[in-house]
Amino acid sequence: MVSYDPQDGPWKVVLRLYFKEAIAFFFPDTAKLIDWNHPPEFLDKEFQQIAPETETGRRFADQLVKVQRKRGKELWLLVHTEVQAAREASFPERMFSYSLRIFDIFRRPAISLAILCDANPRWRPNEYSFDYPDTSLSFRFGMVKLLDYKERWSELEASTNPFAVVVMTHLKAQETKKDKQSRKEWKLRLIRRLYEQGYNREDIINLFRFIDWMMVLPKGLERSFLSDLKTYEETQKVPYITSMERLGFERGQQEGRQVGRQEGRQEGRQEAGRMILQRLLAGKFGVLPEHLSTAIENISLEAVEPLAVALLNFSSIEDLETWLAQQPSS
Repeated sequence: MVSYDPQDGPWKVVLRLYFKEAIAFFFPDTAKLIDWNHPPEFLDKEFQQIAPETETGRRFADQLVKVQRKRGKELWLLVHTEVQAAREASFPERMFSYSLRIFDIFRRPAISLAILCDANPRWRPNEYSFDYPDTSLSFRFGMVKLLDYKERWSELEASTNPFAVVVMTHLKAQETKKDKQSRKEWKLRLIRRLYEQGYNREDIINLFRFIDWMMVLPKGLERSFLSDLKTYEETQKVPYITSMERLGFERGQQEGRQVGRQEGRQEGRQEAGRMILQRLLAGKFGVLPEHLSTAIENISLEAVEPLAVALLNFSSIEDLETWLAQQPSS
């Protein structure tokens, strides 16, 4: 099983769920080139050929994606999300190396894009170059720095793009690392925004998962947060999260046993996990045949994460059928 940095995981998932929205939000000029009527195709096997070190999980947030241009041939995008806290001196060279390998192996140019999540305002790599008397090279790539959005907070609040919520979550997770009470308050505010902006049930659950993953709370504040969230959802008459994601939290409390709490919450997580899997699969293979859709609807909680990881290496729908057939019957 592929291991990965826990901070890479949420970025990998949210980029796959909302790839179109991410490109439109961060790189609008590139987004205008793409015919979004054709779903993006995530080239996981091809990416492993240019960066086999991903098997260690170090660069789990990298994506190689094939999209259809509005005019002309297909287009490949290399999207790198740099989540490491420390700056990496070799980062521009690595971006160039990836681009060079793509062309060397597949004979295709790729648009290279970087999303920098670190907190260093001075680190802004966007070019790899050298210059000698008879030879020179300059490779520039698209780059956005999430830290810059702190000064553009009003734009984030006004945006209806789901990635505005993603960026707000990331910034507030950084800002509240040492202030858990403030983190709890911001976590609730961000989730309330999902309802106030009219997101549908599926998007609310997907984005909640990202917020919950990024803004972890101590147990005591988590209980207080859940209580406040339940009260809010009851007033809105839309208990999407407390009835699914946190189903059984109170059940565990009433039983007075931690094991009861964990088992109860599994029911909600299982349904949310199935929903995320269905969207990932649809993004990769399009509409699933009925028998496969039914199989995903009935998948166990224990199988959700292994399938999500295995999906990274699937190249056809037959790979999915083979994987499902190999699972023990429930």
